[in-house]
Amino acid sequence: MRSKPLCNPARALLWLTLAMAAPLPALANPATAAAPLRTQDIALLAASCANCHGPDGRSTGGIPTLRGLPEAHLLQRLQAFKAGAAKDATVMTRLAKGYDDEQLKALAQWFSKKGQ
Repeated sequence: MRSKPLCNPARALLWLTLAMAAPLPALANPATAAAPLRTQDIALLAASCANCHGPDGRSTGGIPTLRGLPEAHLLQRLQAFKAGAAKDATVMTRLAKGYDDEQLKALAQWFSKKGQ
């Protein structure tokens, strides 16, 4: 015996339910709804750089100083580290991979303005 197909109202309800549920995963993705970084968030990210680059990006040793360098230069270097394209890097290629693009931009801006 052949089963009956869903009647039109039931089929319409099924399609409506599927259509309404489709955008839900996109709304649940935190990357698409990320709030802009606050100053205290950037300060916390920048504090981890102090381990090697010194407080506020002012190095006291052989590690380069970040404080006051041009934002575009800092961003280019951070992106090169993240991409693994900086041939002169040591640990930075591994560290930069832990930051997203917005965080890298914020760090470049943070350290460039620290010298002003």
